[in-house]
Amino acid sequence: MSSTPLSAPPIAKVSGLRFEYPGVRALDDVSFSLERGTVTALVGPNGAGKSTLLRCVAGLETPALGEIEVAQIDVLEAPRKAHRCLGYLSDFFGVYEALTVRQCLQHAGAINGTPESELTAAVERTARRLGLADRLDVQAGTLSRGLRQRLAIGQAIIHSPQLVLLDEPAAGLDPEARHALAVLFRELQAGGMTLVVSSHILAELDEYSTHMLVLRAGRVVEQRELRPDDAHHARRMHLTLARADERALAVLSSQSQVSEVEVDGAAIAFAWQGEAGAQAALLRALVESGLEVIEFGEVHENLHDSYLRTLAEPRP
Repeated sequence: MSSTPLSAPPIAKVSGLRFEYPGVRALDDVSFSLERGTVTALVGPNGAGKSTLLRCVAGLETPALGEIEVAQIDVLEAPRKAHRCLGYLSDFFGVYEALTVRQCLQHAGAINGTPESELTAAVERTARRLGLADRLDVQAGTLSRGLRQRLAIGQAIIHSPQLVLLDEPAAGLDPEARHALAVLFRELQAGGMTLVVSSHILAELDEYSTHMLVLRAGRVVEQRELRPDDAHHARRMHLTLARADERALAVLSSQSQVSEVEVDGAAIAFAWQGEAGAQAALLRALVESGLEVIEFGEVHENLHDSYLRTLAEPRP
């Protein structure tokens, strides 16, 4: 008798989280879960509660109410056990300036449970990932701001955590270093890590994020997947003709995968739910019907546009 395999549980679950500073409720009934292998852009205005949320999930702050699980470990009950499954980079990171890069990484790996027999290999692997292999014996205090940032990220990932929380990881980095960081995050995701990245640089987040979590005034406004690319998700498409032609509507209406058609003269937008082969067949049908097609393709909403649209929606 066959059985349907169960999907993997989320890497993290937050339920009913409330956190208060004197006179201020920083987090108000925050609940969400994180799928494994995703990169979530944590966005919101200044003071929305992003840093507080990351510190709570990392087990560095104790909320007034709520539950937090990471890798099915209760973070509030067993924070040290949870720390072995997660990495955290504060927006105000620090390194031990009197130690070498090698010693900083060794220390971070050891306190987060990396076995001594694996520590040397972990240090070398992490240094290569962060472009620090030629600076392992350099004192951390002599590094530039950007290299210290890389070292701090290395300290957060040296123990190969399942979940990595990064608060403004690209702050102070030049464009080249930011690009290298985006490449690194994609590599970490490909290797099975789950990332949550808080940043005000939305164009940077757009390079590697798979999901978006929006906070406003301490509450979750929206959590959703970005750019779903399979046939089970409707995508917005655009069609531009040389001139308005009613035959286009006839072709589109004959397609079961087409819905929500909007016409603005020679420009047509519609929702599409189909595979690449069906999309090619639709374009062929449009051309064979005699339509002069200038543009045809998917409309990609970037993270910046999506975020602004979310904030523009009225609050409940």
